[in-house]
Amino acid sequence: MAKNYSTRSFFRQMPNAWLDLYFKSKGMFVDLDFSAMKETKPDALFDAWLELSDSQRKHLDAELLEIFEMCNAKGFQAIIDEMHWQFRNYPEEIVAYVELLSSLPNHFERAMFTFLSFTMCWPGAVRFHHADVLTYWRKRNHLPNKPAAVDEDSLKQLAMEIANYYHTIEGRGKNCVVEPFRRGELDYFFAYPEDYSQRSIEWVDGDFNHRPHNPALEVVFVYSQKEGSLDLNFRGSKKPLEILQGMFCTTILKLKELPPDPKDVRVYNLNPLRSKSFNFVYRMSSRIQSVTVKKLRLSSRHKKGDRITVEADTNDDSKAIYALLEKLGKSIPLHQFNVSQVELIAILQSDPEKPTKSITIRISHPNSCSLKYDEVDLQLRKMLADSGIEPKPESEIAIPWDSD
Repeated sequence: MAKNYSTRSFFRQMPNAWLDLYFKSKGMFVDLDFSAMKETKPDALFDAWLELSDSQRKHLDAELLEIFEMCNAKGFQAIIDEMHWQFRNYPEEIVAYVELLSSLPNHFERAMFTFLSFTMCWPGAVRFHHADVLTYWRKRNHLPNKPAAVDEDSLKQLAMEIANYYHTIEGRGKNCVVEPFRRGELDYFFAYPEDYSQRSIEWVDGDFNHRPHNPALEVVFVYSQKEGSLDLNFRGSKKPLEILQGMFCTTILKLKELPPDPKDVRVYNLNPLRSKSFNFVYRMSSRIQSVTVKKLRLSSRHKKGDRITVEADTNDDSKAIYALLEKLGKSIPLHQFNVSQVELIAILQSDPEKPTKSITIRISHPNSCSLKYDEVDLQLRKMLADSGIEPKPESEIAIPWDSD
């Protein structure tokens, strides 16, 4: 659930005119004079809201929460991406619609306008935004650059195989549905196999009871035909990883089986970060204001498993980590160690009228990075590439590395 959401708070943040349109679209509160309410003072609306039945509020609250979660920059970007797909045959209309949404004062109005007026864009935009905030993606490269099949039979086949797997192995997954979406050059597939039955404690119309329900698991596939890669996100152990990848390859890419995955021999070149004179490279036009090395893990070149972790308080001195290294170097020959893990703090200014945002980046040998693939993290990935930190073939880095 989104942080800081409450119905009253949402009513305060959404302009009254948009609340009026939303509730009129539901045929509700038609006698309430929204124009008479002061902005951010929706007491009359909240009083009317409390008069609704539990079932009415429950349904509307779920919808308002979904809108609330889209009231930010990532939500707006997801809306634009889905709009490009929905109006792909009318590029002039895309420009006009994006300009129209951009001209609105804030993301709350953009999200509500889209929900009310561009209903065909809403489901895809919500799915994209949800995928953007997921972590722990598992990526597989070296797939053939074949187009993804999105016909009904292929989707049903994938859904059936996912359901069969979870039902046979784990006793759940009796039913499953797969929804495809296109985002730029990427194909998204959201699969929802049935989870174990649960009983939750609920209040329903004044009655306190244990209510059985069947939630859904979520498995998200993101396929890049251009790169020949497949990202996969699901909860639980890694055990079904290759099985799910194989299902995707046979049902959607029409391959006989999951192709072999040669080991990725690229490694991050982290050793330059131990130098005090190292400078991160980013454009002035980017949102990045600064990048600081906060933590370094040093791994012995000669004895696997010998490691030293150095972490500094960089709040007052962005180069504090190097003062610590200098002290440490007086007692330990640091040239016998490689940097095998770093923690960076990037400060970004997304909105001139809002406080800066701090993002922690963790990079580990050989090729692990905590950054995602949303708009902000893609800028940070570019910064790493421009700074010479991006993964390179191992042969291009002369210094031997200690495996993580």
